[in-house]
Amino acid sequence: MDDKKQFSRRLLAIGVLFSLVLAAYFVTLFDAQIVHGAEYRARSIRANTKSETVVTSRGILTDRNGKALVTNRSVYTLELDTSLAPSDDAALNKELLRLIELLENRGIVWEDTLPLTAGAPFAYDFSVSGSHTALNSYLVSKKWADEDALTTDTDPPLSPEALLSRLRTEFKADEDLTDAEARKLVGLRYCLAVTKLNQLSTAAIASDISVELIAELKDGAYAPIHIGTSSVREYQTDAAAHILGRVTKIPREKWNEYKEKGYAMNAYVGYDGVELAFEDYLRGRNGRRIVETNTAGKVTGEIYSVEPEPGNTVALTLDIDFQEDVERILAETVESMTAEDDIDRGAAAAVVQVGTGEVLSLASYPTFSLKTFNEDYTENNTDPLQPFWNRATQGTYAPGSTFKPVTAIAALETGIITPKSTILTKGVYHYGDWAYKCWLYNQNGGTHGRIDVTEAIKVSCNYFFYDIGRRTGISTIARYASAFGLGEPTGIEIPEKIGVMTTPDYVNSLDGHYWTDGQTLTAAIGQSYSLFTPLQLANYVATLAGGGTRYNAHLLKEVRTYDSAEIVDVYDEPPAEIIDIEPENLQAVLQGMRDLVVSGSVAYYFKDCVVDAAAKTGTAQTGGKVSNGVFVAFAPYDDPQIALAVVIEKGGSGGALASTAVQILNAYFTSVDEAKAVVGENMLIQ
Repeated sequence: MDDKKQFSRRLLAIGVLFSLVLAAYFVTLFDAQIVHGAEYRARSIRANTKSETVVTSRGILTDRNGKALVTNRSVYTLELDTSLAPSDDAALNKELLRLIELLENRGIVWEDTLPLTAGAPFAYDFSVSGSHTALNSYLVSKKWADEDALTTDTDPPLSPEALLSRLRTEFKADEDLTDAEARKLVGLRYCLAVTKLNQLSTAAIASDISVELIAELKDGAYAPIHIGTSSVREYQTDAAAHILGRVTKIPREKWNEYKEKGYAMNAYVGYDGVELAFEDYLRGRNGRRIVETNTAGKVTGEIYSVEPEPGNTVALTLDIDFQEDVERILAETVESMTAEDDIDRGAAAAVVQVGTGEVLSLASYPTFSLKTFNEDYTENNTDPLQPFWNRATQGTYAPGSTFKPVTAIAALETGIITPKSTILTKGVYHYGDWAYKCWLYNQNGGTHGRIDVTEAIKVSCNYFFYDIGRRTGISTIARYASAFGLGEPTGIEIPEKIGVMTTPDYVNSLDGHYWTDGQTLTAAIGQSYSLFTPLQLANYVATLAGGGTRYNAHLLKEVRTYDSAEIVDVYDEPPAEIIDIEPENLQAVLQGMRDLVVSGSVAYYFKDCVVDAAAKTGTAQTGGKVSNGVFVAFAPYDDPQIALAVVIEKGGSGGALASTAVQILNAYFTSVDEAKAVVGENMLIQ
């Protein structure tokens, strides 16, 4: 009986003990999961995960027909990873010195974020955007400088040498290292420190690294290295270099602007051309993911992800096949002329669609290749012909006789003359004490006789335009020039020069110059102080051929999402100006341009043109022995579709430019006919 009671007491004690243990377990479990669950879960995530930026791709550029112009190529990047860095300074320095040795042996160029020059005498270099702000933040975090005393306009209070010395001490760099060697080491250490300070995990130090280098890095177990992925721009054409532009890291002077828009300090942005003009469309949005790892650092899963958003696809108004043709034709013309006279010269051509302002081609000679921009930079930058200069939008030239249709329209519309009015031209036009000669009189003492405005345009009679220019007046001529867009912004999205139309106010504003009434005569024939770009000339002729309706010149056609699922934007702007021109006045001017190519001085060249066209020649005096050549045209004559302007520096006049224009017209209309034929063959018959 006693044994039974004793067994019961023992069983009860065990039960009580088990209950207490179970209660303690549930209390602990409740505390861990309910009371402190969120805290422990967050601590666990922090201990076993890391946050990574998911780099997105920049938008693609295409031509009007969907042909890719600029795409992206995926590349591997070499990154420093703060989560993989040994905590011991000596161990970390040893690993980084190994890395530096490997990169130097392989000829790999890397970048750190320390804004100090690479060698003595050391100096601050804040050319990289955000580097000044980052250094100031680091100095404050280390209590090496007072935040109130730091600005991005002046150097920090520490001298470059003092900063290097502080960093050597801070990162425990070996005293045996030279300053140059220490600069490399502390540069990488500083890069890691700033990355961690900014609550980031990785920082890229080299891009587009080879698979062979990646293999060496992994085989050598280099730390703290992470192989990431990114993309670089890939150019699918050698043409349109001045239009497409490049991408670079954010320029220092624009850092604050881009920072406000949410850009990272090391982001790449459009630097020039349409890459810059359409940055807001092309820019992608990076994603963010939190990656879970095991104790060995191996990725075991993705806990959270913000999907990256690729940039939009931007379709330009350019026809890249036509653009390539125009660049080739322009180059062949110039090189042929130079081979004959040994004169180095530049040139430009612009082609605009009538009735829309869409730019079909902008060519500048000499040009350059975006594919080999860095390799060719020194040669191109020192070339006296300045290949980087976009003559089509930034070169300004006297229009010469290509301006005469403006003077004609101004005189006709204000009633100074009618289409049937005639003037007896005498070769020399006397005005005050001055005698202004027609080109024909200068050539052989001849005159054009009694002619009307149509014939005057065909034969480009200076005497006729001296007379109607004087009677019309400079203010009226300038007003019509402005209406045609000459001396006004064209609307193009890339940088352009505005040029200038001769007026008394402009001339009097120049030091040492003053206006005389006789300058109205020279302005009326496209000389004097007037300077316009090839694009302005092409758009003016498109306006004339379009009956007086001027559209802004533009390169943007439409914008779609990266997957083409949605249209983001379509260029759809109303006319910039509508000039009220009486039909008979317009016809008188256009007929003169048509007669020039049918029976005038350039008829020989236009006999090979595949389409009926109209044109106007121009010779722009430059003060040298050889004048600039200017030529404008539009086609077809009865239903204008395109207008063009060609300028060849020191190109003289006549044949070379007319031949170039004919080749450009043939290239366009031949390609258009071929495209129509292809579409026709594949049309569905209903």
